[in-house]
Amino acid sequence: MTSTWTSADHALQYLARADKIPHRTEVEGVLLEHVPKTAKRILDLGTGDGRLLGLLKLERPDAESVALDFSDTMLEKVRSRFAEDPTITIVEHNLEQPLPDLGSFDAIVSSFAIHHLPDKRKRELYQEIGNRLIPGGIFCNLEHVASPTQQLHEHFMRAIGYSPEEEDPANILLDVETQLRWLRELGFADVDCYWKWLELALLIGYKPV
Repeated sequence: MTSTWTSADHALQYLARADKIPHRTEVEGVLLEHVPKTAKRILDLGTGDGRLLGLLKLERPDAESVALDFSDTMLEKVRSRFAEDPTITIVEHNLEQPLPDLGSFDAIVSSFAIHHLPDKRKRELYQEIGNRLIPGGIFCNLEHVASPTQQLHEHFMRAIGYSPEEEDPANILLDVETQLRWLRELGFADVDCYWKWLELALLIGYKPV
């Protein structure tokens, strides 16, 4: 991943604005509806400060969970958030590298992380995710995706309160259709965009039973 995320200032600026992203709680609610409350193991890729995993744990308190990130600032935040939760393991790892051997999972989730990877690595990561899901397991990717036109991209940036100059240089955005096709080609089932607003999308796929 690009070096901007090794900067504490960059990470902290992101966290300050993340809670203000329009419709974020709405799409997180859709994601939470689809992850089974019976999930025994959950992997959160690019966990950030642990926001999404914290929400998942509210109704799945006994789920053994792994929070993975590579930003020192984010790792410090997530360690603080889950300091009293022995069911959560925190792993330092850059998603540009193959996923470490962490076992199998009922659910693998990610929130606004994978779009920082080069497209080739995105597809490789999707394959690795499929290999680590149990049969019937779910993959949920809450993601920043590409608009079909520059005009729509600029509209999205204005809608979230960013000027063009403030766009994250680490973004490598990809359209929804390509990512859904990849997931189907890699063997995921019931693949679809389960929610979308402009450049925010929730992509879900299941490992066949």
